[in-house]
Amino acid sequence: MSKILILSNGHGEDLSGSLLASKLADLGEIVDALPLVGHGKSYKKKGIPIVGKTKEFSTGGLGYNSLRGKLNDLVNGQIIYIIKKLVLTLFIKKDYDYLLVVGDVVPLFFAWISRKKYFVYLVAYSSHYEGKLNLPWPCKYILSSSKNQKIYARDLLTSDDLTLQLGKKVYFLGNPFMDKLLSMKRNSNNLFSIAFLPGSRIPEVFNNLYLMLDLLEEIAKYKFFKKITLNFACINDLEIEKIQRTLNNRNWKFENEDKNSRRLIYKHGFIKVQFLWDSFDEILINSDLIISMSGTAAEQAVGLSKPVIQIEGKGPQFTSSFAEAQRRLLGKSVFCITKFRNKKEQIQKTIDLILKTIYLIRLNDRFLASCQTNAKNRLGEKGAIKKIVNDLLL
Repeated sequence: MSKILILSNGHGEDLSGSLLASKLADLGEIVDALPLVGHGKSYKKKGIPIVGKTKEFSTGGLGYNSLRGKLNDLVNGQIIYIIKKLVLTLFIKKDYDYLLVVGDVVPLFFAWISRKKYFVYLVAYSSHYEGKLNLPWPCKYILSSSKNQKIYARDLLTSDDLTLQLGKKVYFLGNPFMDKLLSMKRNSNNLFSIAFLPGSRIPEVFNNLYLMLDLLEEIAKYKFFKKITLNFACINDLEIEKIQRTLNNRNWKFENEDKNSRRLIYKHGFIKVQFLWDSFDEILINSDLIISMSGTAAEQAVGLSKPVIQIEGKGPQFTSSFAEAQRRLLGKSVFCITKFRNKKEQIQKTIDLILKTIYLIRLNDRFLASCQTNAKNRLGEKGAIKKIVNDLLL
């Protein structure tokens, strides 16, 4: 039995870290988590103890985010917060047998400077971004350290690329956050379904909500969408009362409410939309097409062979640069309107893209086959949690 500390930095990283932590705990290991960004909600849901105090930042990091978002996080003390986390890691390192890094250069640096043995799931980097992975300094040096026991990549191309660059084996065993979804089965009904994913970061999710409602109100003018199921995935911060006030102020017509299952149904023009809470997995599994302003959720959709249409937002996270990077990461299953003069033109062109994609889904078998091949190459197959954990414990 070992005592393990998991270091992760981001919503998606926390999700993967929590899944690995839960499996390790089931096998009798003692596991704690030190999330470097956010409150570590994924760990809390799995009952994994969190070390130290936590704080939420609007961008979730300093990657593909708007300049305003980056400056806002810096003003709110992100650098000082990270330094405090580093000091905490050094203070408690003696209590653990080894560290498991899930993320990028920041937790990787933490593990290296601790001088403990560590394993790395390099989920934040992919060779698909540029064709060849240009690791930020001092990543390559840290990954080559004798303290680094094993490296796991997020896709096959990255694993092959890094194996050549580092001169040591880098493994691709799949992505833990896909396991549950890949094991679920779709409902038996044959209704075509579209999911709307506005993201999960406050306060950005509210701006994304309003933009998606603008899109839905234009979609509502098309009789074509009358028989299509439209599901809107709501995070808990989008409270039912807030959604109701927003929709009522925009002249949507209330249809039904189920507080037990946390579901609202509203009508507008030709369409009927279900606003659903705590139903993300079911929404994703039962959808044919995804309209997204999200990060990890879009990756999961692609991993399920679902086509994804992005809507560029103002950030701080889901900006045009973030969306473009995501398309490089996730490949030919992801589409986006990138050239428009104003919001009206963006919405109209996005509707045209939705209609075109529905046509491909319904009538072009080669299109769906390409989505399936892309899913396997970019996200892998199910069983990632068991494969990685078993490899860790060898």
